[in-house]
Parts: sequence; structure tokens; C-alpha cells
Amino acid sequence: MTHTTISAVTKRITERSARTRAIYLEAMKQAGARSPFREALSCGNLAHGFAACDTHDKEKLKGPTANIGILTAYNDMLSAHQPYKDFPDVIKDEARTQGAVAQVAGATPAMCDGVTQGQVGMEFSLFSRDVIALSTVVALSHNMFDAAMCLGLCDKIVPGMLIGALHYGYLPVVFVPAGPMPSGLPNKEKVRIRELYAKGEIGKEGLLEAESASYHSAGTCTFYGTANSNQMLVEMMGLQLPGSSFVNPNTPLRDAFTREATRTVLNHTILSDSYRPMYEIVDEKAIVNAIIGLLATGGSTNHTIHLIAIARAAGILINWTDFDELSNIIPLLCRIYPNGEADVNHFHQAGGIPVLVQSLLNHGLMHDDVTTIMGKGMHSYCVEGTRDASNGAIQWGACVAASQNEDVVRDPANPFSPDGGTKLLQGNLGRAVIKTSALKPEHYVVEAPARVFTSQEALHDAFKKGELGGDMVAVVIGQGPKANGMPELHKLTPPLGVLQNMGFKVALVTDGRMSGASGKVPAAIHVSPEVASGGLLGKVRDGDMIRVDAVHGVLEALVDADEWERRSVTAIDTQKEPYLFGRMLFHSARAASTEAEQGASFIVPLAEDL
Repeated sequence: MTHTTISAVTKRITERSARTRAIYLEAMKQAGARSPFREALSCGNLAHGFAACDTHDKEKLKGPTANIGILTAYNDMLSAHQPYKDFPDVIKDEARTQGAVAQVAGATPAMCDGVTQGQVGMEFSLFSRDVIALSTVVALSHNMFDAAMCLGLCDKIVPGMLIGALHYGYLPVVFVPAGPMPSGLPNKEKVRIRELYAKGEIGKEGLLEAESASYHSAGTCTFYGTANSNQMLVEMMGLQLPGSSFVNPNTPLRDAFTREATRTVLNHTILSDSYRPMYEIVDEKAIVNAIIGLLATGGSTNHTIHLIAIARAAGILINWTDFDELSNIIPLLCRIYPNGEADVNHFHQAGGIPVLVQSLLNHGLMHDDVTTIMGKGMHSYCVEGTRDASNGAIQWGACVAASQNEDVVRDPANPFSPDGGTKLLQGNLGRAVIKTSALKPEHYVVEAPARVFTSQEALHDAFKKGELGGDMVAVVIGQGPKANGMPELHKLTPPLGVLQNMGFKVALVTDGRMSGASGKVPAAIHVSPEVASGGLLGKVRDGDMIRVDAVHGVLEALVDADEWERRSVTAIDTQKEPYLFGRMLFHSARAASTEAEQGASFIVPLAEDL
């Protein structure tokens, strides 16, 4: 029996989305009726489409043979995407074995917030999601394909591919992970070294040595930020093979999962006996399951933006109230850094997503009656895939009955916290999100005077000069999508963490982002409307008392009402150094971007525009 709150929230989302979802479904069904798709191509079109193929594939593509379009985010500079180099060859080989064809349809950008953190390039990170969505649409626009396989992992890549692929939702689509790197330097030690560096007690050489011991090989970073939250989400939505998210790269099991994903998507093309388009999988219940997975695991707050944009691409309208109400009844079941000391390898070894799904279903805490790439029902995800040594194929068996490490994963009967740790804050400063799953209870409420900054560099400078001391709410404005592309503000974490360790009451309030690694300092983030749109956070002045209350969901400036009314919003410069790193080219994206609670997108339409 599904929990009454989950049913009520899903019903409200369905009713809210009735018009836009109907428009989307009608468009997808009409497009799906025009198949097999290559029949619409002229002889010249088709000849261009298979000119580079070998004779075998050309002959296959002349007839009604399934053709997989591979979308890849491969590059060999980023550890997460470097393993994808050989995936297309594996997929093509398996497709031929199954009597089908696969072609690399196109590539998308793949940037890493870990590289651009604190740099100008970080201002393009959020918008790279929409560029990736556009790239996905361009790649599939050749109309050569009967299915798609998405090779992408990190922060904006998976959401971007999802948004783009949903516009081809009449195709079956499978996501194919590459997996995390093996565990390196323990996360607790990494944090200690970073704080020592922030205090000037070790130099850059020592910091680099620690960072290199943490991020040390091919694969995603092992902490539970946006990249690994992505993998959990697509698995919880039924778009990725069960238990495949956190298998390390360059292993026989990883290759076996890639081949199994190829067979799976081929089983669901319109040329097969079990046509299963993406639009049947990504519905209101799948979106709610994704939110539930995010809350139960303490995943990245970036998905309070990304999931809104993804859902809108499928005609589904969600907001932060939905997240908040679900968070009240979904217990926190995982302790993965930054919410604990374990990493995603430890999570996988403890049973991973299959055990998590099993426990949620057992307690009525997610929808089972959904369609997935595995068939009907999320119970089909309570399985473990192992590699058959005799033929290399994936063999499915029941997953372990319970968590193998209750310091990392627990059952809802014995949670780490009774709620999901993602809360809506609202008041006279607007609406914001706060992640409490990594906070100690004594930091849930902070009431302290404001110190206002217009950049994270300004806060850093004040910290280095010794100007920050005592209780403080750091208000960092001009960090929303219209202002500067909404970069993540992780450079704020070490100095604010140092101040908190000194015994001060400290909080952050910003219209910017902090991601899944916001950690132990309370942070009211994504404040909407942003200051560049006239948001009232821009009325805050140094010394104003600010209340950040994650218990009662309050975000307020405790300022006399008449005084508050008289104040103007601080003007934000959105045109600084336009030629630096190509900022000018994203001017139209910043100008067109929606608010964070609307998905912070320059391409996903608002409901009223449909």
C-alpha cells in the first residue's frame, strides 16, 4: 500500500500537469506512428546516413533492421568520461550479434565542476545542461534511429541528455553508466586537509597531494554529489539497468552490463514485440520515485533544479512544495559523504540501489506500478546482476535481503533520520532549499547578523583578512542564473566550516548553488526570485538580523516592515568582462533563463508557453 502522502502529492502533480502532459503525449504518439523511421528518408538521405558504414551494416540499414543511436559524452580529460572511449565498439559488437546496427549519433559536451570550481568556467556549468539537451536533439535529428543509448554520467550531462531524449520520447532509451573510481583518500581526511589549507596551516603542495589521492583514477568521484545522484535517479526512474550504477569501470562486469543494456534497448524498439518508448517510462510516478530516491539517499540539491527541468520536458510540473512534503515522510536511509564517511563504493557493497528500492517498496514508500526498461513494476529492480563466467552474460538473481552495512544503508524501520533532509524555506526573502541531512541538529536554526557579499571571492578576502568573526549569516547575492549562470559556490565551504568549528553560529543564504557537497554548514540556497530578477534578498544590508530556520521552514530578514518597504534591491552587474572565456556568448542564455524553482533553463518552456 503506497503511503497516503506519496499518493496525494502524485495526484496533485498529475492534476497540475494535465494540460501540458497531454500536449507532450500527443506529440510523442504522433511521432511514434511515423515509423519505422528510416522509411521517411529519401535514397539520398539514407545514403548519406550510412556512407561510412561497412558493407554488412549498409545492407542491414537498407531494410527494417533496428539501429541504435549512441549519444556519448566521452572525453579523455575527465576521469568520469574517459572510460566511455571503448563503449561504442562494445555496443556495436553486441548489436551485430543481435542482428542489429549501432552508430554514434553524436557527442555532447561534458564539463566537470570539480575542474571549474571557483573559476570563470563555472559560470557556464548550469547552462551546459541545456547545451547538452540541444546537442542530444541535434544528434537524434537525423531520423536514422530506432532506439538510443546515452553514455553520460556527471552533473549536467545526465539531466541534459534526459531533457533532450525526452523530445524523442517515442524511442526506447537506455542510460549506460561507466561507474565510479575505486575508493581513495578517506573523505573525512580530505575535509581536514582542506580546512588546514583555508587556515593557512599547510601549503598548496600538501593540498594538491591530498586532492590527488582522492581523485586518483578513471571513473566518477566517489563522494555522493550530483554525478552519483544522477546514477541513482535514472536507475530509480527505470531507465538504467538494476544495480549497474556503481560498478567500477574497466572490469568484466562493467562490460557485461553495457552489453546487457544493448540487448535490453533492442528488445523494446518498434520493430520488436514489446515496444516500450521512453514516454511510457517517464511519467508522474517515475518523477515522484526519483524525488523519493533523492530524499532517501540524501542526494544532491542540484536536483531540486534539474528534476524540475527534466519533468517539464515531459510535460510534468513539479515544485519545491512537492519536494518538501515528500521529505517530511521519506526517511533518510543512507550515510554517504558528505552526509557520512562512506563513499558510493561502500554504498554499492552494502547492497546499493536494489536494497534501497526493496526496502522502500516494503514500506509503501515508492510507486511500484510503473513501467521500466526491465518491465512492469519497480520490484523488477530488486535484483542483482552477476556475470556468467561461461558466456559473459548478465545473470539476474534476487538482491540481498537487507543492508550489508547499517552504517551506510538502513531500512525505513531504523532510519538515520525520520525525514529526507531537503526542506523548503520561505519568508520575506523568497523561497529557498536547504539540505539538512549533513547538519547537526544544533545548526538547524541560525539567527545572526548579515554580512553581505556580491561574490564568493569577496567573502574569501574578508576571511583571509580576519574580518569575519562572531555569529554571522553570510548573504552572497548576484549568483543566480540571470546574474552569472548560477555557479556552485564550494569555495565558501572551507572558510565557513572553519568559523563554525570555532564555535560561531554560521549560515549561508544565497541565490546561487551549493550542490550535494554543501556539507555541515546550514545553507539556504537557490533563493528565488534571484536578486538579478528583483528578488528581495537584494534588500538585505550588513547587520540585518536574518533567521534561517530549517525546523519551521522560515527564511526571513527581521527588519521593520516600513524600513523593508523603503529599501531598494541592490543592482547586479550581469555584463562584467564579457569576452573572458566567452561570457558574451551566454548573454542570451542568462537573459532568457527561468528561476531556479522553474528549472533555471533557457530552453525548457514554462507551462503558460505551451
